[in-house]
Amino acid sequence: MTNISRGLALRVINTLGESGTPPERGVRSLNVGNETYLRVLRDEYLNLLLREGGSAFKLVQAYYGGGKTHFLLCLREEAWEAGFAVAYVGLSPSECPFHEPLQVYRAVVRALRAPPAEDGALSATTGLPDLLRDLVDDRRAAHGDEAVRTWLTRTVRQMPVESQSLRNAVAGFGLACLDGDTARQDVLGAWLLGDEVPVSAHRDAGIFESIGRANAFTMLRSVCQAIRGLGFQGTALLFDELDRNLSIGSTSRNRSRLTDNLREMVDLCGRGALPGVLMAYAVPPEFLRVVVPEYPALQQRLASPLPLSIRSPQASLIDLEQLDLAPRDLLIAIGQRILDVFQQARGITLDPILQGTNLARLAAEAAEAQFEVSHRRIFVKAWVGLLNEQAASGERAVETREAADRVLGGARALLEAKVGGAQDATFVDF
Repeated sequence: MTNISRGLALRVINTLGESGTPPERGVRSLNVGNETYLRVLRDEYLNLLLREGGSAFKLVQAYYGGGKTHFLLCLREEAWEAGFAVAYVGLSPSECPFHEPLQVYRAVVRALRAPPAEDGALSATTGLPDLLRDLVDDRRAAHGDEAVRTWLTRTVRQMPVESQSLRNAVAGFGLACLDGDTARQDVLGAWLLGDEVPVSAHRDAGIFESIGRANAFTMLRSVCQAIRGLGFQGTALLFDELDRNLSIGSTSRNRSRLTDNLREMVDLCGRGALPGVLMAYAVPPEFLRVVVPEYPALQQRLASPLPLSIRSPQASLIDLEQLDLAPRDLLIAIGQRILDVFQQARGITLDPILQGTNLARLAAEAAEAQFEVSHRRIFVKAWVGLLNEQAASGERAVETREAADRVLGGARALLEAKVGGAQDATFVDF
């Protein structure tokens, strides 16, 4: 059985049954097929290179519905477990396009989360100010106020951070938390989040500039440097292109700006300017096939004869079309994980032979079908629905025809929801 709490199991099953999307926490309890990639990232990077101050950039590639979001959420849990602060950011043309540095900065600092205090929990505090506030509170409880004040004024204010203003803002915000100065917390917290704050409001804290488009990536680099200086192992920046249409839109100017930004990030990782940073950028295959060849400087940096593997751990490309399992075997393995979590959530034990047969028939139909929407999501929703029926009405065998009808019905429902106005960004890949 999967080793997670019953409360987390209930939340996982509820998410899968409602939307078929990966759960916020507990995603690794369902994970199969990409373990080789995660093992390389964990052993070669999170537990080795990044701890020694190195950095890395990885491009994650999969077709729409091919598991990019699922993989990044698994990587987030791996990074948390290794002691990293993590920001998972969904990119879209309207809300957070990667070619707009200020929007990217704001999205990252709002998404930053420290490792959760307990297994399966998702911290209620999100964002750089909350992360700093929690850190100060934890240090106060462990060492007392004076020790924290000394740490903030001597250690934090002298961290090796590119932007002196950002370093001063981090230290000043920590001191405001220590002193209970909520007005100062509001000012410095807003500045750290990239909001517009008059310079006169924070000049006395040693902050003489605003965060804007021109310096947003400098400030983002500084945030990553500060995170390590604050005692975390490093930072994982996980960017996910959620829309079928890339967040760059269709203009050549936006493409050029995005690829310049990516090239800069790759170069910074290569020369160690982002100590302890793992950046993963998830895209559809069209990005490598259509966009990257237009920009030789980026293509040269991402070029690799092989995708990332145990034999080529330094490769930049993680190709989720090349998994450890064939499509039908992958669905069966996912279904078995879901069955384990379902039984734990419901506190029951179903007939393993009967449900194994049902699972194999449903997986075969889903693997053979070709739909415009993700066949994995269709399978997940159909399987959870079937398990609920089996638990409520009694176990029975599902024949091949019924399995096919369930898969087809799930596909129709998703397509009707999409045609009815749902945005592509809501169709997160499993």
